[in-house]
Amino acid sequence: QVQLVESGGGLVQAGGSLRLSCAASGRTFSSYAMGWFRQAPGKEREFVVAISWSGGSTYYADSVKGRFTISRDNAKNTVYLQMNSLKPEDTAVYYCAEARSSVSDYDVFSYPYRYLEVWGQGTLVTVSS
Repeated sequence: QVQLVESGGGLVQAGGSLRLSCAASGRTFSSYAMGWFRQAPGKEREFVVAISWSGGSTYYADSVKGRFTISRDNAKNTVYLQMNSLKPEDTAVYYCAEARSSVSDYDVFSYPYRYLEVWGQGTLVTVSS
């Protein structure tokens, strides 16, 4: 069974930075695209970013492009989200997600809500103004 454990959330001032981590287990990590979603209070879950199984390709939501960077270390079964220039509107619970089985990176990038599954409990990021 897939397990994803997020960490690294916290309270930061606007303009600051945080680095989230997601440790994966239960499947061959290096075979699957990964991604991050977030959910702000009272709002629906929102796609943030995805990364291909190799780490060679990424796809960002417009709201975070140029500020957030996703990366992965397949040797450590971990995916990272570096968040810079944080804004109060980035406040949310951030969830790590893994691609469904037998789904191409192209499909994940084209339909992230359909092909990425959230397994973790999330980590809270709060950005104060």
